[in-house]
Amino acid sequence: MPTITMIAAASENNALGKDNHLLWHLPDDFKRFKKLTSGHPIIMGRKTFASLKEPLPDRQHIIITRDKDYSVSHVDCMVVRSMEEALKVVSDKKLSFIIGGGEIYQLGEPFANKIELTRVHANFDHADTYFPEIDERVWKLIESEYHPIDAKHKYDFTYLTYVREGSGKL
Repeated sequence: MPTITMIAAASENNALGKDNHLLWHLPDDFKRFKKLTSGHPIIMGRKTFASLKEPLPDRQHIIITRDKDYSVSHVDCMVVRSMEEALKVVSDKKLSFIIGGGEIYQLGEPFANKIELTRVHANFDHADTYFPEIDERVWKLIESEYHPIDAKHKYDFTYLTYVREGSGKL
């Protein structure tokens, strides 16, 4: 069975961003994102794709949009119309990632069997995009790694790895 992992950085109140931008700059989290997702398909919404300056190297981009006229002319990009269609595209892959935004996480959560969450230890009340609430009856925390504030990181944060209860990944 393929692993579908949702990967995100979210604040204590689950804020992800505002106006299609992150609310923080965490270089070590960017490095972790690159390390985990490189070589694997990444599923995202059209706005998340638009927030990238260019397609990320060494990753197939699957972009979900309801806009029937939307297209991307890049060899590593594919446009689909639903989460189900995106998951069909990656069904033969061992590991794929859902990278956002908020609506895409909501659509993808029922299909995911793992979450890689960077919990930013702050609250952001001015966000317009949020990560779904993690139901601890469904998800089991299996790994946690704390990162303190330092010269490059204005906020402290914790890497959290969850697996879906009963997914056989424990």
